Order: sequence, then C-alpha cells, then structure tokens
Amino acid sequence: MPVPLRGDFEASQLRGFARKSKDAPQARRLLALAAIYDGASRTEAARIGGVTLQIVRDWVVKFNAHGPDGLIDRKAPGQPSRLNDTHRAAIARMIESGPIPAVHGVVRWRLVDLAHWIFEEFRISVAKQTLSVNGGAKSGQSAA
Repeated sequence: MPVPLRGDFEASQLRGFARKSKDAPQARRLLALAAIYDGASRTEAARIGGVTLQIVRDWVVKFNAHGPDGLIDRKAPGQPSRLNDTHRAAIARMIESGPIPAVHGVVRWRLVDLAHWIFEEFRISVAKQTLSVNGGAKSGQSAA
C-alpha cells in the first residue's frame, strides 16, 4: 500500500515550486511528486525522477513531514571531531612556540610530526589531512 501524499498541495503548486527552486535535485523530486498528484503511478514517478520505487516512497515521506523543503538534500552530519577546543588551543600554542629539537626531535613542525605529538599528548589519532588548513597537504608540507 503506497504512502499517500498530503492533501494540502496540488500538482500545479509543486510545479511552481520546482520552477522557482535553485536546487536541481529538489526540482526533480517535486516534478515526480506532481505527477503523482496528477494521477500518475508511483512507477511513472520513479521513471520521471530517475530512481526506484523505494526512493519515491522516501520522497513522499519527507514531503509529507516537511513540505517542499523536505526534498532538499541536507549535508550529512559526518563524524564528530576528535579534537575539542582545548586540544585545538594546545595545538595552536605548540605551533606558535615551535618545536624544541632536543625534546621533539624535529627542527620544524610537519603535519606528520604534529599528528604524532597529538597522539603522544592526548592519545588521539588524527590524520595529516585533518591538521592541514586545506585538508589535502602532503606529508612533507610544513604546518607552520
């Protein structure tokens, strides 16, 4: 049994939202749901949207709960940061003061050295890319 679409919208309204939308995936989803309002089957809506029936069902559930805005892609939350503000402050102080060669075994901080220091100091494994300003630094690139 298909999940029914909410009754407070019509196909023409969804097409209007799709025309005004700056988000192409949202517009595609709105047009697929507008077809259902017009009497098309869920299979036809899936073909219009270029997806499976299950995806159309997911769109209907999101649309019913949140209206047209429910069809906008949300950014995935991802994993929470391993470093808190205290860790970041300590790392900033370490970068600012620079390494002590006799203590740290290096004359300048590289990302790999900082990652090692963070593990020794906090027992937290952090990738070099996490420490890089642009997220894609090479291992030999300096952090300071």
